[in-house]
Amino acid sequence: MKLFKHFLAVLLVLSFQFVKVEAQAAQDNPVLFAVARMNHGHISFILDRVKKGSPDYRLAGIYEPDQELVRKYSKTYNLDSSLFYDNLDKMLEEVKPEAVLAFGPTFDHLSVVEACAPRGIHVMVEKPLAVSMNHATKMKALADRYKIHLLVNYETSWYPSTAKAWQLLNDSTIAGTLRKVVVHDGHEGPVEIGTSKEFRSWLTDPVLNGGGALTDFGCYGANLMTYLTNGIQPLSVTAITRQLKPLVYPKVDDDAVIIVSYPESECIIQASWNWPFSRKDMEIYGDKGYIMADNNYDIRVKTAATRNEVKRRITANDIEVYEDPFSYFAGVIRGRIKMRNYNPYSIENNMIVVKILDAARKSAKTGKSIRL
Repeated sequence: MKLFKHFLAVLLVLSFQFVKVEAQAAQDNPVLFAVARMNHGHISFILDRVKKGSPDYRLAGIYEPDQELVRKYSKTYNLDSSLFYDNLDKMLEEVKPEAVLAFGPTFDHLSVVEACAPRGIHVMVEKPLAVSMNHATKMKALADRYKIHLLVNYETSWYPSTAKAWQLLNDSTIAGTLRKVVVHDGHEGPVEIGTSKEFRSWLTDPVLNGGGALTDFGCYGANLMTYLTNGIQPLSVTAITRQLKPLVYPKVDDDAVIIVSYPESECIIQASWNWPFSRKDMEIYGDKGYIMADNNYDIRVKTAATRNEVKRRITANDIEVYEDPFSYFAGVIRGRIKMRNYNPYSIENNMIVVKILDAARKSAKTGKSIRL
C-alpha cells in the first residue's frame, strides 16, 4: 500500500510538471492570429480575450475595409491603428499570420479560405461553415489540398455540459441506445436583442447568411447531433419555416423546425428568433434514460432503473473542455490537441451540418421530405 501511495504521489508530481511544461511551451510560442472582418456580432469573443491576454495566441492584424467599424472597435478595445488593413491579401502578405479568424458574413467564408489556404494559413470561421454545399465542398477541397486546419466555432462547443452529455451518452449505459434528441436554440430576434446594424445587415440577408433562423440557429442542432452520433449520416430531412414577423424580417424565415431522421433515431431542431428569451439547450433520450443539458453548466439525468432525476453542475474542472475556443485552435495548430473525428469544430462534422441545412431549405421550400 505504501508503495502504491508513493507511485501515485510521483505520478501527480510528473503530471503537474507536464502541465507546467505544456503551458510554458504555449507561452513561449504563441500562435500569430489575424482577423478577417469585424461585422459579425461574435467579434467580441476574440477581442475580449485579446484584451485580457492569452499565452496561447497573439493578434497581429485585422482586415476591415469599413472605417466606421475600425473607429468603433479601436475606441472600444483600445486597438493600435497599425493593426488594421483595408485589403485582405496585403494583410496576409505583411503580417504573415499562422491562422485567420473569420468574423464576417457566412457567404465570405469561402473567399477567406481561398486567400489563406494557398499560403498555408489555418482558418477558423464562425458557425456555420458555409451558406451552401457548393461553398462547403470548395472550402474542404482547399483545406485538404493545402493541408490546413479548417475549424468552425460554435458557442456550444465550449460548454462543459456538451462534453459531459457526449461522455454520458457514449461512455456509459445511463441513456442506453440513442432514440431522440431535441435541440432548442435562439433568442427573441436580432432586432429585438439589439444586435448592431452591421451585423443585422447580412444576418437577415438570404444570400449572405444563407437564410434566417434556420441557418443562424438550425446549425447548432445539426452540429450537436452529428457530434453525439459520432458522424452517423442522416437518412432524410424535413423542415417547416415561418415568417412570424414579416415586417421585421421580410427577406428570411424567423422560425424553423427541422426533423432529421437516422437509422435508429431522430433529431428535432427548433431554431427561432421568436423565443421569449435566449436559449441553447438540448434533450437526449435513449431507451434506458435521458440526459438534459439545460445550459452551459447544468445537466439532469434520469434512468428507467432508478426513476430519480439527478441534477449536476459541470465545470471545466470536471471534464476536459476548452472554454476559450481560440486556445483550442492554437492547441490544434501546435499539435497539442488532436481533434476527435466529428467533434463540433471538425470539418467532417460541419460538412454534414451544411448538408442538413441545404436539405432543410429545400424541404421548407417544396413541402417535401428530402432523402439523403
